[in-house]
Amino acid sequence: MKKRAVFIIIALFVTSLNLRPAINSISPLLGTLDAQLGMNAAIASLLTSIPVLCMGIFSPVAAKMSSKWGVERVIGLSLIVIGVGTLIRLFTHSVDLLLITAFIAGVGIAMVGPLLSGFIKLHFPQHVPAMIAVYTVALTLGAAMSTSFSIPLEDAFHSWQDSLGFWAMIAFVAAIIWWCFVNLQARKSAHSASAVMTSKLPWRSGRAWLITTSFGLMGVLFYSYTAWLPQIIQGMGYTKSYASNALTIFVAIQIPVSLVLPIVLHKFPSRRLWLVVESLFELLGLLFLTFNIEPWLACAFIGIGAGGLFSLNLLLPIDATKHHREAAAWSAKAQSVGYVIGAVGPIMLGWIHDATNSFMSAVYVMIVITLLMITVQIAATAKRHFSAT
Repeated sequence: MKKRAVFIIIALFVTSLNLRPAINSISPLLGTLDAQLGMNAAIASLLTSIPVLCMGIFSPVAAKMSSKWGVERVIGLSLIVIGVGTLIRLFTHSVDLLLITAFIAGVGIAMVGPLLSGFIKLHFPQHVPAMIAVYTVALTLGAAMSTSFSIPLEDAFHSWQDSLGFWAMIAFVAAIIWWCFVNLQARKSAHSASAVMTSKLPWRSGRAWLITTSFGLMGVLFYSYTAWLPQIIQGMGYTKSYASNALTIFVAIQIPVSLVLPIVLHKFPSRRLWLVVESLFELLGLLFLTFNIEPWLACAFIGIGAGGLFSLNLLLPIDATKHHREAAAWSAKAQSVGYVIGAVGPIMLGWIHDATNSFMSAVYVMIVITLLMITVQIAATAKRHFSAT
């Protein structure tokens, strides 16, 4: 592998690390935030939903900005925005300011997400599944670290603000690495990279809408788990520490799943098969929660499903398109609308909790959504839509 390619992979990895800490660092500290800021479940859900909503609203903006200034430059600037939004949390003492930091970080995350898919297809057209694995492993690792260390950092710093603001350091380090490795090493390809997003978003394509709906339903479930799994488990009678560890299992198990998935896809390339299999893992985990069967095991099954579904949904727009410009446009469409749909999940669960004073009804709703998602996946991978099913 050429030295330049290694540099770009490193930059891709450290950039992807920053796409979840601003979101995942919140959930383990919700109890503290509730006690100190007086948030109800509906307001607390916005700390997860606002960044996800931003990821939907601002994905098309990323498309336009990249066509004007280039993918590399927009991603580098977006890392700085993530860092600034996270850093402000060091000085946060109100719900309103905390929500503003979620918005700022969410804008930065929104600008990076869809551009990375086109970036991968441009620079690694022959190794897309492997590079998607690099992307998702780094993203999941960032989520796992922020989930696992939020409470220990709070204990070490004696401050939830310092715990949340700590993750700004990784964003600023990633921005430096991105500018050094990508902008310097890929300068020769800047012109072609700047054109990644020139294709129009496929608003009239039925195939694109099926892919988008699949991504959206996956997001509803994923961000509901991210926001509320600890509270669901605590509501079942388990301790805060047990619930936090179960959430860590949910996140951490996605890393080996992301690594193994390209291998199994090479031997059994059917997207439909693995989409349904991963969805059934999630369904099994939800049934375990319903019957109060070992929540840590339920979280492991849900994590296996979530890790595979994210990677597979990232692949669907790339599979369906012929070149990197079209792939990036389809990814932007899927993520734009899909993340808006996904943002509904945490809010919905918060409303259900406030209305019933229990999360069990929300678990039943997630079971129904999982079954609906499987139906959409089957339609999205029909042979009339894809050559590889």
